[in-house]
Amino acid sequence: MEKIRELLRKPSVCLALGAFVGLIIGWFGIGWGVWPVQWKDASARELRADLQADYLRLAVESYSQTPDDSLAKKRWAEFGETGLDTFKTLQSDAKIDQAKLDVFRQVVGIGRLENLNQPAKTGQETQTTDKVQDKTAVSTESALNNPLSATQPANTDEGSGPGINLVYLLIILVVLTIVIGGMLFFFIFIRPRLPGDNNSQSAEKDVMMPPDGDYSYDSDEQGEAIAQFMTAYTLGDDLYDDSFSIDSPSGEFLGECGVGVSDTIGVGDPKKVSAFEVWLFDKNDIQTVTKVLMSDHAYNDPDTCQKLAAKGEPVLVTPGKSIILETATLQMEARVVDISYGQGALPYGSFFDRLTLELAIWPKNLG
Repeated sequence: MEKIRELLRKPSVCLALGAFVGLIIGWFGIGWGVWPVQWKDASARELRADLQADYLRLAVESYSQTPDDSLAKKRWAEFGETGLDTFKTLQSDAKIDQAKLDVFRQVVGIGRLENLNQPAKTGQETQTTDKVQDKTAVSTESALNNPLSATQPANTDEGSGPGINLVYLLIILVVLTIVIGGMLFFFIFIRPRLPGDNNSQSAEKDVMMPPDGDYSYDSDEQGEAIAQFMTAYTLGDDLYDDSFSIDSPSGEFLGECGVGVSDTIGVGDPKKVSAFEVWLFDKNDIQTVTKVLMSDHAYNDPDTCQKLAAKGEPVLVTPGKSIILETATLQMEARVVDISYGQGALPYGSFFDRLTLELAIWPKNLG
């Protein structure tokens, strides 16, 4: 648990975690779930080639039924640079009347192209063409006098929608990252320093600051403790795991300390705790110092003692005993204030019924 706390206290880890969570929420939650991208009013140039041919075929048929030069020009303008290729495709399409296609070509002003494979026109056809071109000129003049010119694409906002949506998405991701980062910063750095907050996982335990002079240390030699805590365990508190933030008088974070369950004995509920871990973390040290406070039975059992020795130095718990833990810049005294063993089918002195510890921390004299 303390390793996770150490990692979360690094700003780089918090920033990376906040960015990752914000990306997941923004990308999958908001981008795909809440506000997915929806395309509409796409122009003809954005369609597949076969759909472009269908669109132009319908435009030609529509003009043949209801001649509207302005509307025809508008529809043709949507094709952009892909229009000529689509028009050539319709020239070889047997499903469309080529005469209608030729009239539509002249209306929208495609002109005679060498590769349109059109036969040479006779004099009569030329006169017909001139009449259609005159009609086109009149329609063009009307279109110029119309503020909604037919030469504009059908979707005047084309291309702006995705850009705006992307900006909104980036803004949301930034806001989420800031909010999540702020919450992590509050719970990791600010909340532990608030009066009355003790980071305990048990809501039933009271953590208090004992009065000065209650510790078995020489105040003249050690100086005044920079932090003092009291923690208590009672049988049935299976989630017992107290931790405390150590701050300097000026509010600077120096480290953490705490007590938690290390080992149990027997089966069934509640758990029978036979050993506790008391630990001290120093932000200026590379490791967390741990000692194991063991019951009388566990301490005198070679197998149990050897197993728990891997977690820290074994210490037999006795009333009034003081346990000293030292790191690079901190020193902590854990004093046993109260202890009682549970009773039952297990051997006496094998598990705790109650344990109360006082913790006092001083900065080490590095001079």
